[in-house]
Amino acid sequence: MAETGSDKATKRTLRGEFLAVRSRLTRDDAQEAAAVLAERALELPELAGARTVAAYVSVGSEPGTRALLDALHARGTRVLLPVLLADNDLDWGAYDGEGSLGRVQHAGKIELLEPSGTRLGPDAVTGADVVLLPGLAVDERGMRLGRGGGSYDRVLARLERAGADPALVVLLYDAEVVARVPAEAHDKPVHAVVTPSGVRRFG
Repeated sequence: MAETGSDKATKRTLRGEFLAVRSRLTRDDAQEAAAVLAERALELPELAGARTVAAYVSVGSEPGTRALLDALHARGTRVLLPVLLADNDLDWGAYDGEGSLGRVQHAGKIELLEPSGTRLGPDAVTGADVVLLPGLAVDERGMRLGRGGGSYDRVLARLERAGADPALVVLLYDAEVVARVPAEAHDKPVHAVVTPSGVRRFG
């Protein structure tokens, strides 16, 4: 079922509201939340048993992932990080500590920290045991509101085509777990959301 114009407008409005709240966070608040998020996420059995985790480097006021990336890397988990392609699809590279990241300014888009090593190809994500998805909100069904670029819709479609079934986990602030977000027929719920106050699982 195609997304209607009103759905798109609603999603755009919601994204603006969530981003506005995030923009008011102080640096101290964001750093404190990132440390707690890492602790909470590392308690997940799915992450404890994962050999490969596809993650991302948080930017701006996103819930911070750097502490979690370093903890996973130190634990010996293989961490894959995305490389944004010109068509908004994602390639992947391995995280090998802070020195393995480079700043990349994409034309007309935000500056990102991306892995500077060998590109592993878009299908590398299909070998992950856990995929950490960025988002702006998740609802009581586990439906995720993304940033609107479509990159992770492609990732989820690629996983489905490959028959891969990793645990899908979103990292958010507490107020971003809401009653409902607009969803399309093809949208797939995540398995869990991690916030500073704890973990919530979806059936």
